[in-house]
Amino acid sequence: MRISGLSRVTGVPVATIKYYLREGLLFPGRLTSSTQALYDEAHTARLRLIRALLGPAGLSITQVRDVLRIIDDPGPDMFDLLGRVQCATMLPSQRPDTAAAEELIGRAGWHIEPDSPEMHRLAAALDGLAAAGFVPPEGMLERYAAGLHQLASAEIAHIPTESAEAAVRYTVLGTLLIEPVLLALRRLAQQDAARRRFGAPTTG
Repeated sequence: MRISGLSRVTGVPVATIKYYLREGLLFPGRLTSSTQALYDEAHTARLRLIRALLGPAGLSITQVRDVLRIIDDPGPDMFDLLGRVQCATMLPSQRPDTAAAEELIGRAGWHIEPDSPEMHRLAAALDGLAAAGFVPPEGMLERYAAGLHQLASAEIAHIPTESAEAAVRYTVLGTLLIEPVLLALRRLAQQDAARRRFGAPTTG
C-alpha cells in the first residue's frame, strides 16, 4: 500500500507518518520511484507501536526512538535489557539524592543495582511526598513494595522463551504499556474501596 493507504489503515495523518519517517521511528517503505514507496503490515504494526509509546506510555519522540532502538537491537542479556529500557525512559533531570529510596528498598529486602535509574525515580517521588508534607501511613510503603514484588515476579515468570524477539517485545511493552493500566486499575479500585467503606450509593 502507498502512504495514503497506510494513513487510512492506521488513522495516522500522512504528514505525521512522514515526520516519523524523518525522525527514524518508522523504517522506510520499498521504493517504487524516486518519490513513491510501498508499505506493508510491518509498517502498520510499527506505526501502531509508535502511537502507543507516544500516547498511553507518555514517552517523548527521543524516548520512543531509544526504546525502538532497543527493540530492534536488544542484545543477548535479558537482565541488561530491562535496565536499558528504564534508562531510555528516564528524564535527565531526575537525579535526586537516593538515601530515602535506598532505605525503603533495604527494608523491603530487595537487591537492586545501585545505579538503577528507577532508584532516582523513586527518590524523586519520595522527595515529592516530603515537599508536600504528606506522610504515608506507617507500613504503607512496605505494603506497596510487597504487593508490587509479587506482581513483578509474576510478570518476569511470564517472559516468553520461544524466541528472543518475543521476549524483547514482552519485556519492553509489558514494562511501558502496562503501567497506565495499573494506574487506572488502582484508581478504580480506590473508588470501589471508598464506596465499600463510606457507603456511597452504587450506580446501575
